[in-house]
Amino acid sequence: MSEREPIAVVGLDCRFPGARDADEYWALLMDGRDGTGRVPEQRWDAERYHAADPSGPDSAHTARQPGRSNTVRGGFLHDADAFDPAFFGIAPREAAAMDPQQRLLLQCSWRAVEDAATAPQDLAGTATGVFVGVMANEWAHLALKDYDEITARHGSGNGYFMGANRVSYHLDLKGPSLAVDTACSSSLVAVHLAMNSLRWGECDHALVAGTNLIMTPVINIFYTQAGLSAPDGRCKSFSASADGIGRAEGVAVLVLRRLSDALADRQPVYAVLKETGSNQDGRSNGITAPNRWAQEQLIGSVWQRAGITADDISFVEAHGTGTLLGDFIEAQALGRLTSGRSGGSVALGSVKSNFGHAEGAAGIAGLVKTVLALHHRTVPPSRFAHDENQKLDLPGQRLSLLKSPLRLPSGTVHAAVSSFGMGGSNAHAVLASAPRTVHRTQPGAPGVFTVSARGAERLRANLLAQADALSRRPGDQLAQLCWTSNRVKSRLPQRVAVAATDLPALVAGLREAARRSDDPARPGPGRRPAPSVAFAFTGQGAQHPGMAAAWYRSCPAYARHLDALDELLAPHTGRSVRDLLLEGDADVHRPRLAQPALFAIGHAMAATLAEAGIRPSYVLGHSIGEFAAACVAGALDPADAARLVARRGELMETLPEDGGMLAVSLDAAEVEPLLAGRRRLGLAAVNGPGRTVVAGDRGELAALADRLTERKVAVRPLAVSHAFHSPLMLPVVEEFRRACADIPVRRPDLPFFSTVHGRELTGEEFLDADYWARQITAPVRFAEAARGLFATGVTHVVEIGPAAVLTGLLARLRPADGSPVSLHAAHPGEHAPGHRPQQLFGELWCAGLTPDWDLLYADSDRLPRRLPPYLFDASFRAWRSGGGPDLPEPSASPAPRSADTTAPPPADGGQSSAGEAPDPLAALAHRLVCRIGGHDPASVHDDSRLHEDLGFDSIQAVELKTRIERELPLLGTLPVEELLESMRTVGDLVRYLRDRALADATPTLTLTPEGTGR
Repeated sequence: MSEREPIAVVGLDCRFPGARDADEYWALLMDGRDGTGRVPEQRWDAERYHAADPSGPDSAHTARQPGRSNTVRGGFLHDADAFDPAFFGIAPREAAAMDPQQRLLLQCSWRAVEDAATAPQDLAGTATGVFVGVMANEWAHLALKDYDEITARHGSGNGYFMGANRVSYHLDLKGPSLAVDTACSSSLVAVHLAMNSLRWGECDHALVAGTNLIMTPVINIFYTQAGLSAPDGRCKSFSASADGIGRAEGVAVLVLRRLSDALADRQPVYAVLKETGSNQDGRSNGITAPNRWAQEQLIGSVWQRAGITADDISFVEAHGTGTLLGDFIEAQALGRLTSGRSGGSVALGSVKSNFGHAEGAAGIAGLVKTVLALHHRTVPPSRFAHDENQKLDLPGQRLSLLKSPLRLPSGTVHAAVSSFGMGGSNAHAVLASAPRTVHRTQPGAPGVFTVSARGAERLRANLLAQADALSRRPGDQLAQLCWTSNRVKSRLPQRVAVAATDLPALVAGLREAARRSDDPARPGPGRRPAPSVAFAFTGQGAQHPGMAAAWYRSCPAYARHLDALDELLAPHTGRSVRDLLLEGDADVHRPRLAQPALFAIGHAMAATLAEAGIRPSYVLGHSIGEFAAACVAGALDPADAARLVARRGELMETLPEDGGMLAVSLDAAEVEPLLAGRRRLGLAAVNGPGRTVVAGDRGELAALADRLTERKVAVRPLAVSHAFHSPLMLPVVEEFRRACADIPVRRPDLPFFSTVHGRELTGEEFLDADYWARQITAPVRFAEAARGLFATGVTHVVEIGPAAVLTGLLARLRPADGSPVSLHAAHPGEHAPGHRPQQLFGELWCAGLTPDWDLLYADSDRLPRRLPPYLFDASFRAWRSGGGPDLPEPSASPAPRSADTTAPPPADGGQSSAGEAPDPLAALAHRLVCRIGGHDPASVHDDSRLHEDLGFDSIQAVELKTRIERELPLLGTLPVEELLESMRTVGDLVRYLRDRALADATPTLTLTPEGTGR
């Protein structure tokens, strides 16, 4: 890698006064709006610390009274205390003790990574760096001033260092992680450090951030006393009315990569950082005063290393504090470099004029503005351009404030950003527009869009956000947007997948899913068992012209597998089975083609799912479907199976077409006596209660049908060419046995539920020539085999075949508890939707499986596109009350007075079923966990994971140990290592306490009203 390799900005997120995200930020800038306002009541009593001049609160002549500020305005974030602690696995009491800057950084970092079309989980364990510019930590001043109230949480909740380390910890990032404080230039210096880290190979991704929150009037008072504060709380950059600094808040995160890596991954790029630099003023006319020569030297050196001159710069995002001295020095330093420019003037501006000086986040605020300007190829106007300070002689410096937006020319455009620290640490950056890339698309290609969230309410909000955004996207991006959602939006527990072939249908599907998310019957967020899957392969009778053609046209991986099977079958069938299917040829009903076609479809579907990582734990096949099942189970090679199914169908087609099949609405036990003496009839299939099939001679079938009709028994002739699984098949059995004689005999690698035996094959049974010969005439005992499959506890059965035939049968056979769930690979009928593979992948993903989505998309559609980032829950609030931060104390569940400790632990904090005694240990554990973490008792259950769901770390584990020992002294001292091993879930903790009580031979445990064991 080159020491001068450009660095790409691939993702970003921000919150600034008047703007909740990057889109609102851009709108604020383009509209030239003012984001400032009065100090929120939540912060401090602004009037109490305000010293106003009689001429008005905004007067520039406000007296500098000690301990007073001259302004009641500034740029403040709305709902800066809102946070989603559960999303990050942080206990509410810990979140309440955290500096809100850390909370903002966590959420902003997650959203920025998603904006880079990357799943944050994909960065876990990587050497991704985190560089955070920050210069204020007023929360710590508020939280730590009362020594008696300090807890272990306050140590990890405060401190500059924790801003970066929180992000690294919760996203599991292993690269450099540091906070940078160079005062106002902090975040741009952090960008400089991140660029160097990327260029040196310390990290491949870097999250660079800036943050600032105004918690107290301290800095306002300081600025007032130093003569730096604007009475109206506004920075009027380069304006004749400039009279000082207006303070502001903000947070922003950029995701950086080496440009070559981003382009190799076809990642969207906002803009390119060509060069950065940092220096110090040294000894000037005061430690807080800027140094013109240092600024000039820095800017010139960065431009030189970037390989540009003033002629190449289109605009400069200046520091622009709006102080007379600061603006003058900056204009002079910059003008020394631009005054000799050969073209027109360089556009000059400062985002501080829109909402104020964001201090630790000021540099990145200007950088985000510049990145967006290059991305949109438009420079926003300057708010005070109409009142330009003539004494600065900006025209003479070839600099100009924009009164209206400036459209940038085509081609590569350069811009620069400056940020100068109060103590003299300066930073400068040169950027360029992103290189133009062209990607072809496949209009009409289907996709499946995935949305996941932490909870049901968040799922609804995120579904609507995605629908609104997609409604404004080009239609030819459908597959690319879907593929991006599969990469980025598919890792959280609450899930919705919507398959579609066009964007309007997708948008409608997302909105409908949002509406359904309010359905009270929708499953809750409880812990689900790990999914296990069985494949059930459809038999003959499911075939139809054009079957599974939609799979071939919409799933490249399936097309590849079907092509391979077509090559295996062609020497035995004499024609292309693939072409037969795609052309919708009615010959598909002939046994010599139907059976190979069903095998090809089933095997190709199963191979596609297996390639996608969806592998079955069990297999079951209905008649001809057993051949594909045997291949999947490893008992039969596809080449051998192709030869056998082709020969099987060919032999059966040679038989006279004098047979038929009859569906009878009776149980098999009722049908078998009716077949006595009818040598040309046989029991063909047992598909469930009242679902029996008889096959044989058409005349004898007609007589049987008449007899059953007289008894008011429903019968239905099946549209088949032959009497399969009947005595009429006997003439071909021996010939087929000889065809099977040379196949290798292997035991299945997976449990194989045989529909010949009606159960799982034992270790002494093989799928050999005798088995396949017997299968031709033996009844298909599907119902018995399915019940055996259900007994394994399988959670999902996927029907593999061209139509949903077995799915309905399975639904009638499954136990009363509704498990397992049945899914099918294809819809019946010739007019199947063109996106059934996408639907199936989505259904499997919603079931908790993780398919390889790439298999659904052509390479040209595996192109990252930006999607709206995650919308967090904003209901949690923690700010300061009086002098310090609010730490909510949840109500505790009352402990029962006495109970037998040997009773099994019910869920939900010891609440028992009617007539059962409450469990005191479960209630006690539930109460302590809620109190220590600050959780709502109603949200904590036996299967709540203490670490992942409830945010318990080592500090809280020790606190829990201490509380248990105090309330249950009869248990003695709990070894820390034992307790930690037993703290996976609340239920595990209860079981550990019970085992401990039994080991100590404690016969009963009585709890006093205070919860103390006696």
